Amino acid sequence: MRVKGGTTARKYRKSVKKAASGARGTKHTSYRVASQTVIRSAQYAFRDRRAKKRDFRKLWIGRISASVKALGYNYSQFMNGLKKNKIEINRKMLSELAINNPNEFKALVESVCKK
Repeated sequence: MRVKGGTTARKYRKSVKKAASGARGTKHTSYRVASQTVIRSAQYAFRDRRAKKRDFRKLWIGRISASVKALGYNYSQFMNGLKKNKIEINRKMLSELAINNPNEFKALVESVCKK
C-alpha cells in the first residue's frame, strides 16, 4: 500500500515558514525562498554569537582603560600589575567595579600600580 507524505511535508514546511515569519515580502510566504531565508539567518546567528563575545570584550577593555587613564595610569600597566600581584579578576568584573564602585576601583589601581 502507498503511503502519502502530505501531512508530514506540510508540517515541516509550516515550521520553516514560521521561522521566517519576520521577513518581508515573499521571504515569509513562499516555502522555497523562506527556507533560504532561514538558512541565511542561522548563518548570521552563528557568526554573531561569536562577534558578540568580541564586542563585549572591547567594551570592557575600553571602560577599564578610561577609568585607569582618569587616575593617571594606562591600561597595560594596570593589567601587568594585576598579573604580577597574582590578582585574577576578569575584565567584565573590573569594568563593573570601575562603573559601580569607583572608590574601590581606585584603591585597587593604586595598590597595583605603584610608581
